[in-house]
Amino acid sequence: MHARPGTIPFFASLLDECSSTKSLQKLKQIHAKTILLNISSHSFVRTKLVSAYASCSQLREAHILFFFSSRQPTFLYNSLIRAHSALNQSSQSLAVFHHMIIAQKPFDIFTLPPVLKSCSQLSDLTLGRQLHGAVLVNGYSSDLANNNSLISMYGKCGELECAKKVFDEMPVRSYVSWSALMVGYEKFGMALEVLVLFEKMVEMRMEVDEVTLTTVLTTCSREGMVEKGKEVFEKMEERFGVKPKLEHYTCMVDMLGKAGLVEEAEELAMGMELETDMALWNALLAACRVHGKVEVAERVERRFTGRA
Repeated sequence: MHARPGTIPFFASLLDECSSTKSLQKLKQIHAKTILLNISSHSFVRTKLVSAYASCSQLREAHILFFFSSRQPTFLYNSLIRAHSALNQSSQSLAVFHHMIIAQKPFDIFTLPPVLKSCSQLSDLTLGRQLHGAVLVNGYSSDLANNNSLISMYGKCGELECAKKVFDEMPVRSYVSWSALMVGYEKFGMALEVLVLFEKMVEMRMEVDEVTLTTVLTTCSREGMVEKGKEVFEKMEERFGVKPKLEHYTCMVDMLGKAGLVEEAEELAMGMELETDMALWNALLAACRVHGKVEVAERVERRFTGRA
């Protein structure tokens, strides 16, 4: 079979759609058609295939196609870096980035945020500082995504003054900026700073997402701030438009259990409509052990093992 004029742009558009919808089944069908039409090796189609497979988290296929691509533009490297980073494959993400540097490919504004995320996951502060320099040198210091990634990297690496400095100097902030700084504070036990930022977000009527609320509830659990934790949890859906998820329930069960409110923690866990996991039950059982709640532990065991 031979392709008609306009076929390549048409299939490129279809592959872009697969990237945005992350539809692997459709991607494989389209890939098969490009092979039948003998256009799968066309450089433009090949780059779109790499990007689409990366977007669908099919990194083995993406790397094979990338290796055989005659064109390896910056956006393809970005696709692979971002895909590995999204799957928490930080070492692989950084390996692709290093390959990009060796190949002397230029950065663009989308390159560094996922690389910074990988630095955060590996607590690689040395590389993180170098990347901060790259952000400045390449003129991305006013870009929201790059700044948010810097805040997250510095926060998770324990450089909270640097994270706050980036935050303070941002020309524009989003709720992600606030949340990233709060996550750093929470990780290093700075409860007051977490709650101050959260109150400011609420006062400014900013969007509050599930990550922010997990950070606040985790802080309340760690610090034994039961009333504050209850207040935030009860307002989640009505005030912030966030339906509580498993991690929020787990924070609450942990918080109530640590405070000795084991029966209340049990009632919350047993009344959940979500599918539970071991982290939640372990939090409740740990509270039973600490506070000597044998009957609650037995009820939890019956629930977990399915015995009446």
